[in-house]
Amino acid sequence: MKNFIANLGYFLKEARRIIFSNMLSNIFTFLGTVLILLMLASVVTGWNIASRLVKMLEQEAEISVFFHEEMDEKKILDLTENLGKLDGVWNTRLVDESEAYRRMEEILGNDAGILELFEENPFKAYIEIRIDPGQLDTIVETVQGFKEIDFVRDNRSVLESINDIIMGIKTIGTLVIFAVGITTIIIISHMIRQGIFNNRDQIKTLRLLGASRTFIGFPFICVGLLITVAAGLLASLIMVLLIHKGYQIMGGSIPFIPLPPMTDLLLGVTLVIMGVSIILGMAGSLFGLSSIKEH
Repeated sequence: MKNFIANLGYFLKEARRIIFSNMLSNIFTFLGTVLILLMLASVVTGWNIASRLVKMLEQEAEISVFFHEEMDEKKILDLTENLGKLDGVWNTRLVDESEAYRRMEEILGNDAGILELFEENPFKAYIEIRIDPGQLDTIVETVQGFKEIDFVRDNRSVLESINDIIMGIKTIGTLVIFAVGITTIIIISHMIRQGIFNNRDQIKTLRLLGASRTFIGFPFICVGLLITVAAGLLASLIMVLLIHKGYQIMGGSIPFIPLPPMTDLLLGVTLVIMGVSIILGMAGSLFGLSSIKEH
């Protein structure tokens, strides 16, 4: 540890020399890393917002359960309570005939006058069940097993669409993050390999003097970390500005999108980007250092 601290100045000086020895290439590496991390930041931001939207959609997923008309009020309330205890059920609510009628009036809008043609309320009371869309089949099968149930309207097409959206967001986000990680590691490792090649004569001299691979390689690790961390800082700054602007535009004009608190979003995105920058910088540097043995 003492030797490391004593040599820290040398490591940083060497890292600076390596960066400036191939300045143009390293600038392009830096800019490329910024763009990649900016793409990652965009994905993280979109994923955060999409997750809240998906959660909202999940909470709106529901099925309608119609029971036998001869059931009295106590049995209906007991049935509603029992259905609410099922696994995957968020909550249950009894919708009486009057509320069902009002809901249809809202749906029909200007055409609601057609309901006046009926002498009596044509709508039946039912139990509204909000569910986890991922457990649709299991819940419907279980509910249909209740002897008091007459019919289940499962809104299957809508719920399956919600489930597809959830899976799509998760899949795309995972693929993009994986692609960003691999791309960054390749870029940084290539830069490190190029630096090792350009300094191959000095590396040979150090090895002849008995320097260890750790001593020779640590300045290159510093280079990788410096570039990725600096790129992460710039990408985070750009993303902060974009998020501020986005909130100003979307906050009032698109009220149905459930935006998370801006402070939480900014903190989360910044922490992710900086953490990923450090991890990828270290991984890319170590991967690139494998070429030291070749020189």
